[in-house]
Amino acid sequence: MTFKEKVSSVVNEALGQKPSLFLIDLTITDAYKIIVTLDGDNGVILQDCIDVSRAIEGGLDREEQDFSMEVASAGATSPLKMPRQFKKNIGRKLKVTTATEKIEAEITDANDEFIVLEWSAREPKQVGKGKETVQKRAEVKYEDIKEAIVIITF
Repeated sequence: MTFKEKVSSVVNEALGQKPSLFLIDLTITDAYKIIVTLDGDNGVILQDCIDVSRAIEGGLDREEQDFSMEVASAGATSPLKMPRQFKKNIGRKLKVTTATEKIEAEITDANDEFIVLEWSAREPKQVGKGKETVQKRAEVKYEDIKEAIVIITF
């Protein structure tokens, strides 16, 4: 079993103890620095990071391979990567970039294949001069999303 496989197994075991948490990214550098990025259905608190860090520390042997470690939550401005992240952000406003357009809209639904975005737009009237406000709706497949970021409003 390679070092990366062993780390992955230990991380998955640690996350099995906390079902509301999920792995966003696991990176191991050439210098054996383990970088774990987490997210959770109800957010991630410091104690979650400490618990996962301790589980990794306890599951690996420094005599076999010395390593350093960093366990952190996905930041508020980090792009969304997994369907589970989109589902937890239903009702929030996102900035979604696809190959053809950029959309700022509220995410109203998400499943394992696509997200649903809804927003208001000003468009020319069908008859006469001027503009009118229309409601727009789009289903965007995950594979079409280049980047999606939650817009934080205060």
